[in-house]
Amino acid sequence: MGVRGLQGFVGSTCPHICTVVNFRELAEHHQSRHPECTPTIVVDAMCCLRYWYTPESWICGGQWREYFSALQDFVKAFTAVGIKLIFFFDGMVEQNKRDEWVKRRLKNNKEISRIFHYIKSHREQPGRNMFFIPSGLAIFTRFALKALGQETLCSLQEADYEVASYGLQHNCLGILGEDTDYFIYDTCPYFSISEFCLDSLETIMFSREKLCESLGLHVADLPLLACLLGNDVIPEGMFESFRYKCLSSYTSVKENIGKKGNIILAVSDYISRVLHMHQGVKKLEDMLPLGPNKALFYKGVASYLLPGQKSPWFLQNPKGVITDKQVISMSSNLESKLEVPMCTDPESKQEVSMCTDPQFNQVPICTHPEFKQEVPMCTDPESKPEVSMCAYPEIKQKLPVETNPEFDLEVPMCAYPEIKQEDSMNMRPEFKQQVTMVSDPEILKVARTYHVHSESYLVYNIISNGEIECSNTLEDELDQALPSQAFIYRPVRQRVYSLLLGGWKDGASTGPVVKEWFVYPGNPLRHPDLVRPLQMTLPGGTPSLDVLWLSQEPAMQTQRLDILLACFNLSSSKEELQMVESPLRALCCLLIYLFVQVDTLCLEDLHAFIAQALCLQGKSTAHLMNLQLEYISSRAVQLGSLLVRGLTTLALVNSACGFPWTTSEFMPWNVFDGKLFHQKYLQSEKGYAVEVLLEQNRSWLTKFHNLKAVVCKACLKENRRIVGRTHWTSHHTGRWGRQGSSTYRTGSTTHGHSGQGQPWRDQGPGKRPPHHWHRPSSL
Repeated sequence: MGVRGLQGFVGSTCPHICTVVNFRELAEHHQSRHPECTPTIVVDAMCCLRYWYTPESWICGGQWREYFSALQDFVKAFTAVGIKLIFFFDGMVEQNKRDEWVKRRLKNNKEISRIFHYIKSHREQPGRNMFFIPSGLAIFTRFALKALGQETLCSLQEADYEVASYGLQHNCLGILGEDTDYFIYDTCPYFSISEFCLDSLETIMFSREKLCESLGLHVADLPLLACLLGNDVIPEGMFESFRYKCLSSYTSVKENIGKKGNIILAVSDYISRVLHMHQGVKKLEDMLPLGPNKALFYKGVASYLLPGQKSPWFLQNPKGVITDKQVISMSSNLESKLEVPMCTDPESKQEVSMCTDPQFNQVPICTHPEFKQEVPMCTDPESKPEVSMCAYPEIKQKLPVETNPEFDLEVPMCAYPEIKQEDSMNMRPEFKQQVTMVSDPEILKVARTYHVHSESYLVYNIISNGEIECSNTLEDELDQALPSQAFIYRPVRQRVYSLLLGGWKDGASTGPVVKEWFVYPGNPLRHPDLVRPLQMTLPGGTPSLDVLWLSQEPAMQTQRLDILLACFNLSSSKEELQMVESPLRALCCLLIYLFVQVDTLCLEDLHAFIAQALCLQGKSTAHLMNLQLEYISSRAVQLGSLLVRGLTTLALVNSACGFPWTTSEFMPWNVFDGKLFHQKYLQSEKGYAVEVLLEQNRSWLTKFHNLKAVVCKACLKENRRIVGRTHWTSHHTGRWGRQGSSTYRTGSTTHGHSGQGQPWRDQGPGKRPPHHWHRPSSL
């Protein structure tokens, strides 16, 4: 993540650029200088996840109540000293960073293989040195922070650029994260989350200026240095020979800092000694061996330029490369001419003039491509333009909208009451207007607002560019008994695609296709899986998205729920599911879907899932924290992750259907605890009675049998009879399977790539995979 080798270099060679700071003192100082503004820290949440996840157990699917409590303590600590936190999450993977994303996912696969090898060898959780964050942690952290009343934003690209832009333009106290790119951006101070102590509110602050002094550079040189060293945009090998040439001619090599450290010093020396001599006179391509990589290199340098900034290394725009001199709106001429006062530091560089290329008309830099305005640092909440909310008639709050000057219409938003306004999101200059999968500008604005405010999950990604991704899951590539979650939930996603994009008409040779970058065993990730929508049969047909999302008709909420159940192919079980009380309704929906889809799940598994959900309702966080397990089962580890991935799938479906359920219905801290499930699984596997699983609590016994009956009845409607493990036969592969039965059921249709390892590539609609489900082995 970030600039290659820079973090280690700073720690070993430049400790003087690190200063211990106390957030309480920084807030008091900031408040004295800006009494009209609340001290604000912008948090790169993706960098913080592994540091926020403090529960001892991480292997069983997540200790969600412990984690929620830890987030609560984190927020309270800052609130107590008057600091406001703004959280940013990655909302997109940029195309120029896809290769790096793939590289990390493949590396994670190797780590997961080692984890399962350790579990099978030792029957215990590996040490923290092998820590792997639980599945779904990022998405559920968003919802947790929103539940805690925090402002939580989801980026329209990778979050680091928007974090840096927000911090600079809002005069924030600083950025809290762990990414060396924050050394490079010319923005507010950068604080380390890895060095943060919650009790004392102390951490390390890094100084860009002192780093530059050590390297003999100017702050404006840092983007150039970052690209020459290699980062998420520029592959490390692109300038490898150049770096070694710099090192061979470097005369001040230091033996105590290693090869990587000396390379950083040597490249910095070349910039300051050679390139500075010709700065402003020669083009970079005349001074560096850019070759065919010229456009990518310029793009990499420009990616660090925040709104209003320019690079002294650009004499003019390299042909075909867009920098901040040309800002292209992402959404069809939508403008807002709101004048909102800035709360600025007198010494800050607001209103920075632009350097323009003569061949382009000058355009004003704006903090958001759709808004030609400055973003307020301290605003009066009553001054915001508003439109009425829908979705729930009792909601009275208002939401500001963007106005399309061509139609002069306002967009009613169908969302949760927490949404107050659509904050300006700072976009990298190279973000060009794109052709979207859905052309309706009103629908795109609604989806975009949900996305930006972390209300929805993946919906905007699907309708804007038809591309989504899912990172690694704790799945054992050597265990063929359980299909990958990527395949199990694919039919659900396909029905969502049909809802959002429409389907392939009978006999049509073309139609919408979604690119899925899902990590699963056997997938080399050379290409995305190209996945077609799967048509649903709905009474009365499928409503348009504007009706589904924006209608205030009372009957529409019922139809939204009908569509959600149809996405899981559970329309026939609506009556039974309506009898289940919250928050177990969503879990019940998932269990029915899972047991219909995966024949290798047995009655003991069902007992464990239901028992843990019921027992969880009466457990305190402290009790769950002190729970001890006899041993760790690799199968139970996979089942825990599988269920949590199902909850994230529910988040997607609920978003796409216009929010028929409140998010609390499928938040893991309400329905799942990893250790508690593991305990119930081990007990159930040993044949313990239901009364023992329920801890002799008679009040839970009736609920247990009711939930079990709902799941079993729904499965029987699909000809799936859930039986105990003693009714199964063991196959030579070691899988659990029923004789005469496929182990996986799907109606999915996928276009694969040659040699990509699709298990049922090129099958027509309604076809099933081979008799026994198996993961692909071809690479």
